[in-house]
Amino acid sequence: MKQKLLYIFFFTTLSIYSQSIEILGKVTGISDLENIHVMNTSAQSFTITDKNGEFKIPVKLNDTLMFSSIQYKLKDIVVTHQMLNNRAVLVKLDEHINTLDEVVVGSILTGNLLTDINNMKGDGPINFYDVGIPGYTGKIATQSERRLSEASDFKPSLGSSGFGLGASVGFTPIINAITGRTKKLKNRVKIEEKTALMERIKSRLSKDFFASNPLDEDYRMDFFYFCSDDVNFLKRCKNQDDFKVLMFLRMKYKEYTSDN
Repeated sequence: MKQKLLYIFFFTTLSIYSQSIEILGKVTGISDLENIHVMNTSAQSFTITDKNGEFKIPVKLNDTLMFSSIQYKLKDIVVTHQMLNNRAVLVKLDEHINTLDEVVVGSILTGNLLTDINNMKGDGPINFYDVGIPGYTGKIATQSERRLSEASDFKPSLGSSGFGLGASVGFTPIINAITGRTKKLKNRVKIEEKTALMERIKSRLSKDFFASNPLDEDYRMDFFYFCSDDVNFLKRCKNQDDFKVLMFLRMKYKEYTSDN
């Protein structure tokens, strides 16, 4: 009877640990704890931490969880029996510090930007505030955006005799619309916006994404172009947090790998 109960206990325990269980986790560190990438590299699933450093992720016994962010060192942990029993895990992350070889050129730098600027000799660069004139502090437009603004900005210029020669300049946007130049410039601006967004996503997330979604190095750039060609690319990825962008990439990854 005892032997039978022992077998039942053994197989029940084995069944529990072979199933995927959602655990609650929390990371600790000395700086920002939000948007840290948490990846189950064994199950190829991922999530990100909230502002308190907390996260939820499904795991099984012996799965590997990888924690990745700019401000902390990369860390891997293996799911244990205790984590599954507690359905919780606490992970301490170590700060990632970039160190440089000491170089002394002229004045000694302390590493504190504000202090070093104040200790520097010589005059700083002059800007429009120094000479008391107004200046533009907004986003600098690209060449295509400036051309589009010039091509589509309707500002009639009236001469002394009404709509004479002076007015013809004001109708340039109408001519551009009829000839299709404005449409071409809009498409160019959109393409540049998508390309810039794609490059930012690739630079920020590719390492973490491909850690749990393997893809040959030769196809990775093609994959990102495939993502940017989606009609909803800007809507799904522009001004979105990393979790939403990663979910979009995962959806496109399934499409890409099934097509290839």
